[in-house]
Amino acid sequence: MSRWLTLIITGALLLFIEVYAFQSIKTLTKNKIIRYSWILGGLFVYVYFFYIIATYDRNNGQTPRSQWAFGILLLVLLPKLILVLFMFGEDLFRFVKKGITFFSSSGIKDLDSRRAFVSKIALGIAALPFMSILYGVIKGKYNYKVVKYQLAFKDLPDAFDGFTITQITDIHSGSFDNREKIAYGVDLINQQESDVILFTGDIVNNFAREMDDWIPVFEKLKAPMGKFSILGNHDYGDYSNWKNEAEKVKNFNAIKGIHPKIGFDLLLNEHRYIEKDGQKIALVGVENWGKGFNQAGDLEKAALGVQKDDFKILLSHDPSHWEYKVKTDDFNYQLTLSGHTHGLQFGIEIPGFFRWSPSQYVYKQWAGLYQEFGRYINVNRGFGYHAFPGRVGIWPEITVIELKKA
Repeated sequence: MSRWLTLIITGALLLFIEVYAFQSIKTLTKNKIIRYSWILGGLFVYVYFFYIIATYDRNNGQTPRSQWAFGILLLVLLPKLILVLFMFGEDLFRFVKKGITFFSSSGIKDLDSRRAFVSKIALGIAALPFMSILYGVIKGKYNYKVVKYQLAFKDLPDAFDGFTITQITDIHSGSFDNREKIAYGVDLINQQESDVILFTGDIVNNFAREMDDWIPVFEKLKAPMGKFSILGNHDYGDYSNWKNEAEKVKNFNAIKGIHPKIGFDLLLNEHRYIEKDGQKIALVGVENWGKGFNQAGDLEKAALGVQKDDFKILLSHDPSHWEYKVKTDDFNYQLTLSGHTHGLQFGIEIPGFFRWSPSQYVYKQWAGLYQEFGRYINVNRGFGYHAFPGRVGIWPEITVIELKKA
């Protein structure tokens, strides 16, 4: 489907939503200023969105400008979708009611009063996502949360009882717009004083240059026993058009070169041992492997030289790798650390009670800690943000894991 046909279909859907949502305003007020402001405000947002999409250049990848176009559209569109649901439901009720009353005048009068009441309720409910999204793009994307777990393993070497790991993932530096907030997040990571820091991929959106201004910030990360990292799907430059393959390879090599600049040991289908008091654990890092994404990850190559009975921590960006390959692997990877999903940066989480995100319909393991076959995976919600320039209910995460001897 061509870009223009997609825009036409999208425009028709938006027109339907706009006309239907306007019925709630029309029902509640005859003030022309309010009515015209509603129409013109929506028109401005749609025209701006279509202009950005129509002039979007894939050679530049996703930019803050395109992210904000999507964010503003979502800010306006989601509340109106709620209005449409209410008003469409009300119209169905009116249709049935009119059929029963045979279009009597008394029935119509009652329906008009009911419609005004439903419109008020719909607007009140629609205000909730509007305010949530507004908070998400202003404050939520930098509302860092430290999430802590303590995991016990029978086969953990005694010397590593109490060993601490800080996991971060999905920096997406090309989206950043506030140096002070990013510096605060880095300081918060250092405050955890973990033995190691592990980064599980997506340092940029598309281009190595996106990290240029942020290297002095992230090189301040400290961990006494090392900092280790892997690549994510966005680090391969697959989401941009390139003049030629040589340019893409040059960018990829530059992205790999970022990691040593900020003090990280980049694991490309390889492993490292961490030793303590004569004992050791293995850090195994694979390139990206995702269901439907780049599958450069090679477990066998990464673990070549690692013993089956070694305690192993696997770094693999996409949690679908764990679901389809890792969790049943005979080599027994006791703990896997992933990211990628961002929890879709949108959802509801009430710790210990309820959580929901559209991400759960795509990934079985979409956020937090999971256990199967005596093996764990932690899916970090991400340090940065991408596509949507904010976070609603799914906050940026710094994970701290303490290993204990069972």
